[in-house]
Amino acid sequence: MDGVICTAVGYTGGENKDPTYCQIKDATESTIIEYDPDIISFEDILVEWSRQHSLIRKKSKQYRSAIFYVDREQKTIVEEIVKAMKSALGVSKKITGIEPVSAFYRAEEYQQNYLNKYW
Repeated sequence: MDGVICTAVGYTGGENKDPTYCQIKDATESTIIEYDPDIISFEDILVEWSRQHSLIRKKSKQYRSAIFYVDREQKTIVEEIVKAMKSALGVSKKITGIEPVSAFYRAEEYQQNYLNKYW
């Protein structure tokens, strides 16, 4: 996407420090996105996310759907996008967690760019 500078996969949303893929503990696999807000907005990124989102409900915290926001403005945008997505799909139950950002732990190098390496 134009305006996305870089991404990294990792783990966030847990209380335990230094999770890894084999020791995920209570964290969620996640992606951190660095972007240029002069080129692309947070909302534009979320709209693209909503187009690609799978509605398959994951039972484990590791693979759950969640968006982590950094401020009130981002939280409002996330809530609006998720609400619109649920309405368009006729879904009433919670499908995506909306939480304040917490520590992000970069995943192991073999996890970075996984699709390009292994597919």
